[in-house]
Amino acid sequence: MNRVKVENFGPIKTGEIFFGDLTVFVGPQATGKSILLQLVKLLVDAEPIRRELRRFGLKWQGLAEFNQLFFGEGMEGLGASGDFHLTLDDQDFEVESYTKSFTKGANKREERLLYIPAQRVITLRDGLTRPFTDYRTGDPFVVREFSEALHKLVQQEFAKPGRLFPQPKRLKEALRRRLETSIFDKYELQTDKERLQRRIVLQKKGEGGTQTLPFLVWSAGQREFVPLLMGLYWLMPPTRVSRRGKLEWVVIEEPEMGLHPEAITAVMALVLELLRREYKVLISTHSPHVLDVVWALQTAKTHGGQPADVLKMFGLPKQSQEIAKAALAKDYKAYYFARNGVVQDISALDPGAESPAEAGWGGLTEFSGRVADVVADMVTRSERPKGEAGP
Repeated sequence: MNRVKVENFGPIKTGEIFFGDLTVFVGPQATGKSILLQLVKLLVDAEPIRRELRRFGLKWQGLAEFNQLFFGEGMEGLGASGDFHLTLDDQDFEVESYTKSFTKGANKREERLLYIPAQRVITLRDGLTRPFTDYRTGDPFVVREFSEALHKLVQQEFAKPGRLFPQPKRLKEALRRRLETSIFDKYELQTDKERLQRRIVLQKKGEGGTQTLPFLVWSAGQREFVPLLMGLYWLMPPTRVSRRGKLEWVVIEEPEMGLHPEAITAVMALVLELLRREYKVLISTHSPHVLDVVWALQTAKTHGGQPADVLKMFGLPKQSQEIAKAALAKDYKAYYFARNGVVQDISALDPGAESPAEAGWGGLTEFSGRVADVVADMVTRSERPKGEAGP
């Protein structure tokens, strides 16, 4: 899948997306970023989605009921309008076709896209992972499926109580150290036993003994990040195999949630590791920091940047050369979802572009630019001699 074009899908009037190795969606709330990302999930994994719904005894009749099971309650009308149009590469599709079973052999298709939703914090309740059936029928499928993946990971792959992070067999050492310093400090992520399940806690050992912090007293950033970390564990198995199963695509909604800029840099370094492993990554964000990374990598590619420049940018040691080299070889795209329903390609991220959306990086730098102008004007006025008229 290289291109998706949609017309009249939810709040989106028209949008054409050419996917890069890393594709970033920006724009105000409720402009269609999540809906389009969920549609991509449906396009990639239609049969595994239907199979999972059937596995949990969920049935549907027609598009409206399927939409409620997949997109969530209140989304019954998506794709039902006569003005709706969907093109995948060069082929026209009807969303309704994905509510029906495919031909013989389709049931063998494996999931190819892992979706890490913005609502990931709810996948841990008091530090306990939640299975698919712990949610309401009208809750979005991507939340329920991601929660099920985390539940399997913690309850099965980490079946014995012990340390979840740092794990020597999970993530490269340089990446682990970035996370330790920017998110966890001197604490370790551990599992203990709670009501016959593995509960996730933070622990720190000191002279006075072991201090244990349950989920509800973690910082907001830690609560948001730990489910994301578990998703990355799922994507990076502790084997010589780069990817898990048939997974090829990753969606991460708002990876910056609750995090300090230093921690966002660490998370984006993890995204580069996903790219090195040949995943295609899609991100939605409200953080200029994420686009800073894309802009810097674009600039490095066009101006002869070297791996050492990328390592310096992310504060990574020389041992991370493979990540840096891969980052310079990848293709980066960025799209702005406007209030008027038009999706605009702003991949060049040129601050001098005629388009305000591209120059202002989808509005992410608009406020800081306006503040700088106002402050400069105030300083100029204050330094002007009394009685001298301004321009």
